[in-house]
Amino acid sequence: MARAFQYKPKFLDIRVRPPKPEEEAAEQDVNALKPGERPCDNPGCRLAATARAPKSRELLSEHYWFCQAHAAEYNRHWDFFAGMSEGEIRRRQEDEMSTGGRPTWDFKASANSRETGARYARAGRGKAGFADPFNMFGPNARTAAPDAPVRHLGRLERNALADLDLPDAADAPTIRARYTELVKRCHPDANGGDRSAEDKLQRVIRAYQTLRKSGMA
Repeated sequence: MARAFQYKPKFLDIRVRPPKPEEEAAEQDVNALKPGERPCDNPGCRLAATARAPKSRELLSEHYWFCQAHAAEYNRHWDFFAGMSEGEIRRRQEDEMSTGGRPTWDFKASANSRETGARYARAGRGKAGFADPFNMFGPNARTAAPDAPVRHLGRLERNALADLDLPDAADAPTIRARYTELVKRCHPDANGGDRSAEDKLQRVIRAYQTLRKSGMA
């Protein structure tokens, strides 16, 4: 074929703009969170949280944030009456029917109120009408030490502590020490290659990740 009739491309150098570093990172990580999105509270999940669920029956105003899949899994295992006896469930149901589960208060003044103490101080007598020379029942009477506050935990944190064989009141140093102990005990290298404790090891790692995510460890 003569050179005059040979195909000659008009453009020999087609330049393409290389992607920016952030665009390249976004392409590599399809699960990367967008600005304003929060991660799923399930340990190890990298998806964006789109649904919320109450932490426990004592913490109905506090919520976990999950992706759709983990929210559905959490709701399948949700049981409001979990851990309650038959009598406690019956009392709770009766309370719901009578007061709607809302707290109630007496209209009368407390026996330890300021008004009650002032009245008996003016009378110079004890609360039952008998002499009280040591002021044991007056406004200056010593009250019992308040009970330690109850620690309310969400279901994920409670289950995580159970996987670490720890009570609900365990503090951060205790949780870290227990995690280190169980990892050493369940790791195959510590058992001569025996992999029978691998399931326990995975549960221990997930439990510790859950407690760290909640700020308890």
